[in-house]
Amino acid sequence: MRSIWNGAISFGLVSIPIKLVNATESHSISFRQIHLSDGGRIRYRKVCELDGEEVSSAEIGKGYEEADGSVIPLTDEDLAQLPIATAKTIEIMSFVPAEEIDPLQMDAAYYLAANGPTAAKPYTLLREALKRSRKVAIAKYALRGRERLGMLRVVDDVIAMHGLLWPDEIRAPEGVAPEADVSVREAELDLADALMATLGEVEMSSLHDDYRDAVEALIAAKAGGAFEPTEPVVAPAGGQVIDLMAALEKSVRAAKASRGEAEAEAEAEADVTPMRRKAGRGAGGAGAGAAAPKAVGGKKSTAASAKKTAASAASKKKTTTAAKGTKSAKSGAAAAKSTSASAKKAASGAKKAAAPRKRSSA
Repeated sequence: MRSIWNGAISFGLVSIPIKLVNATESHSISFRQIHLSDGGRIRYRKVCELDGEEVSSAEIGKGYEEADGSVIPLTDEDLAQLPIATAKTIEIMSFVPAEEIDPLQMDAAYYLAANGPTAAKPYTLLREALKRSRKVAIAKYALRGRERLGMLRVVDDVIAMHGLLWPDEIRAPEGVAPEADVSVREAELDLADALMATLGEVEMSSLHDDYRDAVEALIAAKAGGAFEPTEPVVAPAGGQVIDLMAALEKSVRAAKASRGEAEAEAEAEADVTPMRRKAGRGAGGAGAGAAAPKAVGGKKSTAASAKKTAASAASKKKTTTAAKGTKSAKSGAAAAKSTSASAKKAASGAKKAAAPRKRSSA
């Protein structure tokens, strides 16, 4: 990696030659300004406002503008002669616990590489001292024309430095917090805790820029002539949450569904339900449960026969139905006549049986 600054770490009376290397890089897609009518590039030209002439980078220097508009020129040589110890040195001032550094102060990150074989020993000494103390070093350094504040810490086997904003560069959060007096219920906190637990942790190395991927795919489609416009995704309009509890519960369900926990819970309930029913039958419902299928099974042929008879009867004509009614009436009359004859015969037999009894008594 290319170094952007060469100097030394001042650790008391110990000097460690180092090279400053960028620890981060940007993968964002950059765009060019073009002329919409013909696609030509739009470029900026650096022009002197006094003579109107375009100037090159070699002809451009630094200058400080006074309140009255006058400009005081400053050269790189002027700045290099400033009487400050941090011009070419990262000066360590103190060591503090890492938790004392407010993340709001974090700025750019750099790696500090040992510059030359003689720097290996003091470099390793400082690295191991930081590891054992579990502290970070607070230092001052000068870069790009200004003095800066930095924090040195160990990353793997390398000393890294984070640029820090000066304390007076951090704004106080005045007027940012909600002004209304709002109270939060325990039930709402419980649901918020459940949502946090459901979302769980994430492997930071697995995160990537979906927007960049989509833009790259769009560029590739347009370059290949296979671009097909689609309906834009409309983001839901923001608004006040009316029912916070319902929103939290819905969020928990959605988080579980995205992690597959909802399906697992449903499968667990499906496995438990048959066991409960089986236990219920064993507790005392076995007889009733066993008899019901028999009763249904016993009537199966009768029901089928009745259904067949009903279907046949439905296909008969009204005359046939009437004839059946007449035949039924005749059968009923014959049955009544037979019953009457049987009654007369029984009465006659009773009289004959009674006659001998009267003679014997006389």
